[in-house]
Amino acid sequence: MLALVFPGQGSQYLGMGKDFFENCKEAKELFERAEEISGISVKKLCFEGPLSELTKTENLQVCLTVVNLACYLAVKKFLKELGIQPAFVAGHSLGEYSALFAAGVLTLEEVLLAVKKRGELMGKAGGDKPSAMYAIIGFDEKELEKLVSSAKGLVVISNYNSPAQLVISGEVPAVDEVAALAKEKGARRVVKLKVSAGFHSPLMKEAEKELASLLEGFNWKDAVTPFVSNVSGTPEKEAIKIKELMKKQITSPVRWISCVKEMEKAGVKTFVELGPKKVLTGLIKQILPEKNISLYNVENLETLQKFSQILKNIQN
Repeated sequence: MLALVFPGQGSQYLGMGKDFFENCKEAKELFERAEEISGISVKKLCFEGPLSELTKTENLQVCLTVVNLACYLAVKKFLKELGIQPAFVAGHSLGEYSALFAAGVLTLEEVLLAVKKRGELMGKAGGDKPSAMYAIIGFDEKELEKLVSSAKGLVVISNYNSPAQLVISGEVPAVDEVAALAKEKGARRVVKLKVSAGFHSPLMKEAEKELASLLEGFNWKDAVTPFVSNVSGTPEKEAIKIKELMKKQITSPVRWISCVKEMEKAGVKTFVELGPKKVLTGLIKQILPEKNISLYNVENLETLQKFSQILKNIQN
């Protein structure tokens, strides 16, 4: 069984998606259509930058989603030729919107309108109240939960990325104090993230309300391929349930550990990361270190050819 997974913010680099744009008709059409829908110069930002403009969340959320989907369209075509149907799709945070398109839940237009609005809201959120996020690396989850629950201010675990990598999100200075305590108590590394606010926390409540009203107007469809939700940590198929989960997504923690374990438990032996870099590939290795699984990433023609050759050999 094979699952397709899509990365979120943090995976970007200049030149991402250019290979597919120049060599695949579907990818070229996707980039052109994305610019029409979003009003953002997706091609220029992805291929030329500058990186400071690409990295602005209001630009990046659309750009990264388009690149993820360009990778998906290339892999979809190849899998169809081999008669392989993915068992699950999942995305990490922003990557969930790419997964919703791959699952047949939302159209391209709906996905791009959603991520554009999401990027704008998350960009604005930083100005309301000082907040921040820290990656806490090599620290026990239960110990971190204790520190968070006794914080003098709003702090939550916002991302359960892997047993070795948790992220906290919250108000300044409370979140700074929890990060310092985690380091003091033996965390291997504590890294302040370059983000404008404390995402995936109750601090995003106002943004959640605005995004929810946009999502409400979409024509949600049942998932053709089961969609593994960050909010529930489990596979979902019903349109109405997926819609309600996505409305809560930017205030809820990213339960990536649960997502990956659920897919593996259901029989997934092959994970294919579709999008720039190998962030999720690294996290999945940490989540399933003892399991006999295969991990691939597809981000350009070279990685597509490598993946397709391996799969063809297995099929034969």
